[in-house]
Formats: sequence, C-alpha cells, structure tokens
Amino acid sequence: MNKITTKLVFFGLMAAIVFTSGGIMAQSREATLIRGKVLDSRDLPVVGASVTEQDNDQRTVTGVATDIDGNFAIRVKNTAHKISISSLGHQTQVISIDNRTNITVYLEASMRQMEGVTISVQRKVNTGLLDIADRDLTTANVTIKAKEVEDLQAASIDEALQGRMPGVDISANSGDPGAGMQIRIRGTSSLNSSSDPLIVVDGMPFETTVPDGFNFGTADEEGYAALINIAPADIESITVLKDAAATAMWGSRAASGVLIINTKRGAVSAPKINYSFKGSFAKMPSAIPMLTGDQYSQLIPEEYMNRTGTPLNTLTIKEFQYDPSDVYWFKNYGNNTDWIKAISQTGLTGEHTLSLQGGGEKARYYSSVGYYDSKGVTKGTGLNRISARLNLDYIVSDRIRFKTDISYTHTLTDRNYVNSKDNQDNLRGVAYIKMPNMSIYEYDELGNETPNYFSPATNIQGGYSRTYNPAAMAAFATNRQLGERITPHFNVRYDIIPSILTSNFDLQFDINNIKTKSFLPQNATGRPFTETVVNRASDADVDAFNVVTKSNLIYTPK
Repeated sequence: MNKITTKLVFFGLMAAIVFTSGGIMAQSREATLIRGKVLDSRDLPVVGASVTEQDNDQRTVTGVATDIDGNFAIRVKNTAHKISISSLGHQTQVISIDNRTNITVYLEASMRQMEGVTISVQRKVNTGLLDIADRDLTTANVTIKAKEVEDLQAASIDEALQGRMPGVDISANSGDPGAGMQIRIRGTSSLNSSSDPLIVVDGMPFETTVPDGFNFGTADEEGYAALINIAPADIESITVLKDAAATAMWGSRAASGVLIINTKRGAVSAPKINYSFKGSFAKMPSAIPMLTGDQYSQLIPEEYMNRTGTPLNTLTIKEFQYDPSDVYWFKNYGNNTDWIKAISQTGLTGEHTLSLQGGGEKARYYSSVGYYDSKGVTKGTGLNRISARLNLDYIVSDRIRFKTDISYTHTLTDRNYVNSKDNQDNLRGVAYIKMPNMSIYEYDELGNETPNYFSPATNIQGGYSRTYNPAAMAAFATNRQLGERITPHFNVRYDIIPSILTSNFDLQFDINNIKTKSFLPQNATGRPFTETVVNRASDADVDAFNVVTKSNLIYTPK
C-alpha cells in the first residue's frame, strides 16, 4: 500500500510539472515573424547587431544577429514582448512591437572613449558563509562540480564522492541499498566523541545524527545514509574544508572538517525542462573458493580424528552419516549447496529526475522531482525514494534579496533483520560458514522435496542466533524503515553599505519522521513456537523537529 501511495504522489508531481510546461509550450506555437533593419546615425547598416526578444521580466526568449546589410528576421513568441537591439559602440534600445511586422531601428553611437580594456577573472570558493577568492583563501579545500558526479549511479552524495577527494575517506558500512556510509576528513580525530564532519547545505548546518535509543543502528555508523535525502541530481557543487581553520567560521562542530553542499538554483532564461533516467544492474563478484558439500563432509571427520584420535561417531551425528536407508537425513544432509548464491540476486537500479529551471531579472526558480528505486544484490534488501525540491530567489531591490528553499524526501528502506543490530553484514557472514552439505529446502521421510525451508531447531553447528538457514532468514524476516523529511529554509540578505557591509539572516525548519518495523517469524529460525526468541515484532517511531537560525554581519574591506 505504501508503494502504491508513493508512486501515485510521484506521478502526480510529474504530471503537474508537465501540465505547467504544456501551457508554456502552447504559447510558443503563436510565433510572429518580424523583419527589420538596424542603421546608425549616418544611415549606414550596423553589422552583427544583437536583436533579442524579451518578455515582461526582461528574460531573453530568442535572438538573432543582423546581416552585412543590417537586416534581421526574428520569430517572436508573443507580440506583447519587446525587442532589444544592442551593438558594441552603440547605445542599447528596447522597443515595443505594437503589432508591427517591419521595424527600422536607429542606434546612437556611444560617446565613451576607452584607452584600453582589462579583463580579470578570479575563481571563488564557497565556504558556506561567503565566497572567497581562491588566491585569498588560506584553508585547505577541494571542490567537485556536479558535472563530475551527475552521471554516476549513486543513491546519495557520500556514495558518489567515494575515491574522488584527496584526504577524504568514505567507506560503506554494508553493500545494502540505503545503508550508511562513514565519512572521515583527515582521518579519525577523536577517540571518545564523534569524528563525523559538519554538513552544510546551502549555507545552513544539516542535521545528520540519529536520535539515541532508536533501535535500527547506531547514530554514526548505521544511520541509513544520513545524506540520502539530498538527491545527487540537485547538487551544483561540493566543497570540503579539510583543515582546522574551518572552526573560525563554524566553531567546534567543524573540528572534523566541513562538507559544503550547494544545490542548483534558477537562472535568467526561458523555462528549461530537463528529464534524465539512469539505470544500472549489479552482480556479486565470484566469492572466495568454498568447500563443496562432499569436501566438507570429508574434512570435518578428518579434523575430528586429528584432534581427538578417535573417529567421528556418525550414529549419533547423523549430519555426516550418509546412510541411504535413512532417507530423511540422507536427503537433507547430502547436498552441495552454495549458500552465497542462495541469498544473492541481480541488483537493479533505476532513477528518474524531472526538473524545471528559469527566471527573470527579479525572480528565479529551480524545481525538481525524482524517483529512485533500487533492489540490492542480497535478497530482502532495497531502497525506494521520492524527492522533491523547490529553490526560489527574488531580488526585492538593489539592497534586499530573498531566498527560500524547500526540500521533501520520502524513503522506504528494506534491510535484512539480522543486519540491523550493528554495522556487520551478518546474513552473508552466516552464509559463508553454513555447512554446504545441508539442503536449502526440506525433504520429507519419503525423499520428496517440500516447499518449506530446511530450518532445524539445532544441528551440529548449533541453533539460532549462532546459525540459521540464511535463505529462510532473507525470505521471511523483515526490517523496514519509512522516513519522511521536509526542510523549509528562508534567507534574507541586506546590503547595509553596498560591497562593504552586508547582513544575512537564515531561518530553517527541519521536520524528520522515521518509523521502523521489524518482524522475526518462527520459520526464519526453526526454533519452537514456545520460545521467546521467535515471532518477535517491533514498531519504533521517532519524530524530530528542529529550528535553526543564523545571523551574520559580513564586512569586506576595500
């Protein structure tokens, strides 16, 4: 039911954007051809003059250039728009169309005299508070642009950055979709406190810790990918401040480094619609050579003989008896089972992203909606995510600018029940040491294979929780986490003294709801119904609400 609701919401958001763009497309069909000529004050043609159509927000819709005779022909989308004519050495003119189809424009020469033109370019680094010229920056940092990671099939930012930043170690806690990753900048800097870096998204600290006592893992290690609700497709750039100088801006929380993430924003242009799809499949590489059931059945009695000096008593230890007359034991413990293959599957991943970007001189926007669906290489694991983002920028005046960002994420994570206790992949750990002569499915006393998993309460290897049938555990035991997170962020910037003194005020709300359900049925372990270790269910719910404010007064000396 949750999957159906999730997909309905996703397709509803996609339909809204498509219908909105449909109205924009409808206007583009009403194109009118405007011809004209551009002359200077001496009635000579102006060659190469730029002729552009501008809408009411002064956005450039389309444009052409004049030919050698000063003539131009432009198809305008709307006759209510204006035409802007500009050329180097002449004053720019903006004229109304007024239902005219032929226009002659005279450009006045610019009277400014220039002895020379000097062009200087400097690269700036975003520190989360302000942009600093690269040559003036004294801290160690490294920046990655979106182009370098946008084509990667990654569920989260930390996964996309693996191995791409010197001095930044990112390691996966497990291979399950949605599992957490550990980020260390300059190595582990503390023995008894958190060594996780400070995460800053669009200038605001981003909460990545998991509340204590929540029974789906530890806060630092298995937070189910703390950055998972920031879609990689929405990222513009990522900067890492690697040295302790970052504490001058962000305080003690930056002692382990700062990871600064800037999302995409609108630009002065006509609406741009972009759709992308990324798909991939994953397969487990060949495992280390393992013993077959026949080899295992020979090795164990030999090891027992070498250790005790007496042969293994197969009359009491029937797992190695191999007596065809005892059909039940012979069939259930006379196999060559590959337990790793039994719990593995081909992982399939698909990601859809639809975005809308544009804006005018005053208002700019960027919105996106994404759907991510991943099935892990281990049976019983997967990740389903819907993400949406809206970034708005509005220039109130020459001194006041307003910005608002709203992001929403819905995630559904499936993990194996036995992998929720720590940062170990316990299911595969058991599969590697499970006796290979044991059958996956149970045979009855007549030697017929049944559809039931073979899960004896105990055998020579022991019982649950030390050992169990990993295929049964992957099929029946469940551990599902549902997350909903919405983060509205508001920013107002006021230039008290332009280019010298600026004030910045930020307000951010973070509403995060996490619900985890797990169930361990009896047929996943084989233990009797009367024991308390089976048929165990848990339902945990955490609701977090954070309000963060930030005020800055920035002085830039000339």
